[in-house]
Amino acid sequence: MVGASEVTSGGRRRPVAEEYYADRLFNALERNDPAPGMLLVAAPGMESEGFARSVVLVIEHNDALTFGVNLASRSDVAVHNVMPEWVELVAKPQALYIGGPLQQQSVVGVGVPAQGVEVEAHPYLNRLANRLAMVDLRAEPEALRGDLEGMRLFAGYAEWGPGQLLEEIERGDWYVAPALPADVVAPGRSDLWSEVMRRQPMPLPLFSTYPVDAGEN
Repeated sequence: MVGASEVTSGGRRRPVAEEYYADRLFNALERNDPAPGMLLVAAPGMESEGFARSVVLVIEHNDALTFGVNLASRSDVAVHNVMPEWVELVAKPQALYIGGPLQQQSVVGVGVPAQGVEVEAHPYLNRLANRLAMVDLRAEPEALRGDLEGMRLFAGYAEWGPGQLLEEIERGDWYVAPALPADVVAPGRSDLWSEVMRRQPMPLPLFSTYPVDAGEN
């Protein structure tokens, strides 16, 4: 029953549903491997409040680390106030997003290349997936004008050390799914976590309205 809880060994009350959704639900589904251009979708009942209902786009994944940005955490800071030279290329809402808890003074750019743009040959784009690319922010924005349908700027990022992410996936903390270009430039009114959950295999769509705090249900 959603909202039911049990006392953990540390005395913290944890929703029983948390274990059900993660261990039994996510692990019962066919697994994708993390890779650039894939999404890490937080399990319902994610213990880490900082990652609850997060949708992390993987930018790099290798034996040494995994690095990505959370697509679902918009800040109140306008791009115009911090990086005005990029504002015309940024999709609405033209706000800075919080990519993760690490190095929030650094900014990561992710964009949707326009139709016909050869990403592999572009000096300022690094292909992540079909029509998704990391944008080199050392470029002059004018050099990308017409080459992007939209982009987002992310302050900070999420990172996992060797084997850490795979352990969390095994535990059922994350579901790995392909990203769509629309995920990166989703409108501000979107509940991206719910939208991504709704397009996954059953029964994940049934839990797309799961709240951050199970006690709210």
